[in-house]
Amino acid sequence: MSLAKVKDHKLSETEYLEGELISETKYEYIDGEVFAMAGASVKHNIISSNVSRELGNNLKSQNSPCNVFLADMKVKISNNSTHFYYPDVMVVCDKSDEDYFQNSPVIIVEVLSKSTRRNDKTSKKMTYFNIPSLEEYVVIEQDYCEVEVFRKKNGWTSTVYFLGDEITFDSIKTTLSVEDIYYHIDNEDMAQYLAKKEIIENN
Repeated sequence: MSLAKVKDHKLSETEYLEGELISETKYEYIDGEVFAMAGASVKHNIISSNVSRELGNNLKSQNSPCNVFLADMKVKISNNSTHFYYPDVMVVCDKSDEDYFQNSPVIIVEVLSKSTRRNDKTSKKMTYFNIPSLEEYVVIEQDYCEVEVFRKKNGWTSTVYFLGDEITFDSIKTTLSVEDIYYHIDNEDMAQYLAKKEIIENN
């Protein structure tokens, strides 16, 4: 989701959190500055929902204590400065006493767009890497079928997955197919993949 800076003076963490409770617009918080979040596309929402549903179903089948959160839940990152972001999907396995943000996700997922790709793959990515609990960071393209997973155990190097591949999330012992992530997505990659799959199944 694209961001637009809306205030020139810095807010305290308390001011920001109190303001979010009454604001009709969601804002992300970066070291005292707040940024309004724009609405997401249909593809963006479908992909986020697919990931959330598939992860949630897998975790339920394992009777896992982990929870899956969609974009209405904030994550707090405190290092040299404080950030509050709204990840598209987040998996948290530790219980929190906070009602409006989480601070110990094991997986964070961002669905990319032209306006957010640079930020999600640079500054925001590096901020997420500072979360002690985080094990996997996932970025998903919406206009073509490509999923990139950064894993802490691999020194935050990434692996790229395409249609026909399966992705294993070691932090929650769960595997998703790229096809399931892009279920009901209408783009050229998906159309070609499904056409080839139908030919194979009919032969």
